[in-house]
Amino acid sequence: MKALPRKFYCREALDIARELIGLHLVHLSNGKRKAGRIVETEAYKGPQDLASHASRGLTPRTKTMFGPPGRAYIYLIYGFWNCFNVVVREEGVPHAVLVRAVEPVQGITDKTWGPGLLCKAMGIGRDLNGEDLCGTRLWIEKPKIFKKSTIARATRIGVDYAKHWARKPWRFFDASSPYVSTTTASLRFQALKK
Repeated sequence: MKALPRKFYCREALDIARELIGLHLVHLSNGKRKAGRIVETEAYKGPQDLASHASRGLTPRTKTMFGPPGRAYIYLIYGFWNCFNVVVREEGVPHAVLVRAVEPVQGITDKTWGPGLLCKAMGIGRDLNGEDLCGTRLWIEKPKIFKKSTIARATRIGVDYAKHWARKPWRFFDASSPYVSTTTASLRFQALKK
């Protein structure tokens, strides 16, 4: 398969967040390929978006967000979990899309319903912060057989501090996937045992 071209990332964050649903996130490490079908994303449009890390300006942590599009922005939350984001728009405009959940496709045996869990399951660490997503180590690709999604929209998760920005419906997800982070444990169990 082939990584998405750079021009895919040089666009509006909301469009990309929606269009990522159904595509595959791939990490190639030590000759082992891990791939997951993206089923949940969130758009962040800093610096005016108070839910975005870029709202604090250019810092050592946010430097990647201000860089060229098509790069991985990976950061640590709660002192434990890594989160994977896609840098979008043109250089100097710090917009990004958080990938919140994937359905395992290849080489993944752990839980992937949440940004920290998916990074752990796919071996995505902060050493990949700034990685070129048009490269051969970490990328997003369109699968040979594209599974259609019923895409739903909701507010972002865990950003209540962001005032009116917290109410923006900038989270997109496959409404039929049991791997979406907000699916209840009982629904997930029923769907996964089929």
